[in-house]
Amino acid sequence: MSVAVRVIPCLDVDRGRVVKGVNFTNLVDAGDPVELARAYDAEGADELTFLDVTASSSDRETTFDVVRRTAEQVFIPLTVGGGVRSTDDVNRLLRAGADKVGVNTAAIARPELLGECSQRFGAQCIVLSVDARRVPAGGRPTPSGFEVTTHGGRTGTGIDAVEWAARGQELGVGEILLNSMDADGTRTGFDLDLITRVRAVVDVPLIASGGAGATEHFPPAVAAGADAVLAASVFHFGQLRIGEVKDELRAAGVEIR
Repeated sequence: MSVAVRVIPCLDVDRGRVVKGVNFTNLVDAGDPVELARAYDAEGADELTFLDVTASSSDRETTFDVVRRTAEQVFIPLTVGGGVRSTDDVNRLLRAGADKVGVNTAAIARPELLGECSQRFGAQCIVLSVDARRVPAGGRPTPSGFEVTTHGGRTGTGIDAVEWAARGQELGVGEILLNSMDADGTRTGFDLDLITRVRAVVDVPLIASGGAGATEHFPPAVAAGADAVLAASVFHFGQLRIGEVKDELRAAGVEIR
């Protein structure tokens, strides 16, 4: 049975403001998250994703406040990630209004956290966020050629990104957010090789992220195996509209929500 593809704007939030850069550097202000969320809801976005890109302890309360205010304004599912280190963090975000919570760095340090979160809150609430890049020259090779990164793609872990996605499914996550750090913010298209490789080893819904720059970039990501397509700057700065992306997907024969 086919599942309708979702179109998801991503709000990278830093100290209560939406920011965007290239490869997670040179961040520029892109607006108020609550206002943008309200606009995307009106435009027909299927979900929203918030990522706290600094996630320092001093900013954590700001994130909770943004989540609360956004949940009061929109009626589509909201995923929040960044700085989640424990089941208590997940609990607080869900209580603040998130529908799903993304986990990244803390799971790399202690994979058992994914299983604990899934058992406590249900798999449908837990998203494994995988920031993947091609292993750079001189780096330790991985079976797939891709490795998991931390710190906005700047720090390699040596962990094979495809194997890590499969491990996340085994541990009970309900969804995988696959972000290509090589393509992030470049607007040159999704990393289809990465999507294809991860789709081959997981059955849970797969969100493709990183590289969207034109409407024609979205159907190939779905053809490669994505159940949802995510973009940020092209939506924030008005280069693309949600409706235009959905029209392109429909024209390609993709079932959308």
